[in-house]
Amino acid sequence: MHKTSTSSADLVVLLQRVAAKDMTAFVALYEATAAKLFGTALRILKRRDLAEEVLQDVFVTIMQKADGYDPSKGAVISWMVAITRNRALDIVRRATPIQDDMSGADEVADEEPDALSLLTLAEDTKRLLGCLDGLESQRKEMVMLAYFHGESREALSARYGCPVGTIKTWLRRSLGQLRDCLTQ
Repeated sequence: MHKTSTSSADLVVLLQRVAAKDMTAFVALYEATAAKLFGTALRILKRRDLAEEVLQDVFVTIMQKADGYDPSKGAVISWMVAITRNRALDIVRRATPIQDDMSGADEVADEEPDALSLLTLAEDTKRLLGCLDGLESQRKEMVMLAYFHGESREALSARYGCPVGTIKTWLRRSLGQLRDCLTQ
């Protein structure tokens, strides 16, 4: 995937469009910022699975709180990195007993991700988008609404006119398909 540099002004416009529930803008925002946010989470958590979970949670939060971003308080990417760091640090705090000393504090430094990390994440994102395209269009839309827009199973049930149990099954099967596709 060829990534072009996205300016701070472009990110503001994308975030404003995300606040208006523009899915195309959300995908563009994700592609422009996911590598940096994933690198931030991975440096803090030291575990890829937890960093991926944090990244998913962060983008749900960004979708839900996009209208609350205030450009006068800092750059969009700084706001997004702060959400990522806070979410990752919450996981670290829950998993680590409280200690009196500050040993290991230097391991939480926020350094820029290296080129290999960015390339790996870009390839992973491309694979994920390809796998999403392999889902039936309604199931893809349902996964996107649930995991990127944060819609509840109940809301999806009302939207698609299906029982909540059916929605759960479809989501579980779709995630299974994505997992199988990603592990090939």
